[in-house]
Amino acid sequence: MKYLLIYLLAMSVVTFVVYGIDKYKAKKNLWRIPEKVLILLAFIGGSLGALIGMGVFHHKTRKIKFKVLVPLALIIHIGLLIVVATQV
Repeated sequence: MKYLLIYLLAMSVVTFVVYGIDKYKAKKNLWRIPEKVLILLAFIGGSLGALIGMGVFHHKTRKIKFKVLVPLALIIHIGLLIVVATQV
């Protein structure tokens, strides 16, 4: 449980930073991080960071797939934490 929580928090920090970088690049008309990478980061553990990044940076908040998939990833991660916590 402890290692899963550390992993999810670390991935959330990384994902938050990546969302910030992509928003910066969007404002400067630079090469962007593909949307599929941003979604993938949310699903491999960074859902909380993605959701916070969307709010803080006002990034990808109009895109339906982000409005649906990022919270879905968070629900999955919360469910995973509950399952792991109850297995002890």
